[in-house]
Amino acid sequence: RIYLDARIPASILHIPHTGLYVFEHKKWLEVKGFHPNQILSILYPNDPNVHPNMALTTNRLSVDHRLLHHLIVHQILPAGGGYAKLSRMQVFLMWCILSKIEFCFPLLMLKTMVRAFSQKKSVLSFGSILTKVFQHFQIRLEGEIATKLKKEDTYNKSTLNRMGWKKREGIWTYCPKVDQGPRIAIEE
Repeated sequence: RIYLDARIPASILHIPHTGLYVFEHKKWLEVKGFHPNQILSILYPNDPNVHPNMALTTNRLSVDHRLLHHLIVHQILPAGGGYAKLSRMQVFLMWCILSKIEFCFPLLMLKTMVRAFSQKKSVLSFGSILTKVFQHFQIRLEGEIATKLKKEDTYNKSTLNRMGWKKREGIWTYCPKVDQGPRIAIEE
């Protein structure tokens, strides 16, 4: 049995374990300076009707905010499934990053793993980090098969193209697939 708190993976990975110690997936976090309406007006500047109690979707985000969301759902709070909706925790992390508010990443990693373990359909994330933790505690890993990063795990122009954004005459334009509806957004 291995006991982990935020300090242990922080030490193993040589990263800080400072900042906000918060994690909540179901409801809005209560943190000084965080107001859901404020970040929603930044994420959805052209939609005055957006409010904290509605389902939030990614298809109306700007290219910058969609890329930030993509990084969050693939690197900071990875989970399986679709990425069309924003969770309250994802919006909160977007606020932290845009506002330069430090959060405790090792705590988020641990909470994400615990949450994945407690759900029926979920993916256990942070495999490479778990490998480092096992090695730290001298757990033998002989016979395990290493996997390389997929092409999809790097960020470049192809990433934006896969997300539905195309660069036309120097302007990033969102071009939804037929099944995504008629929305067209233009970003410089």
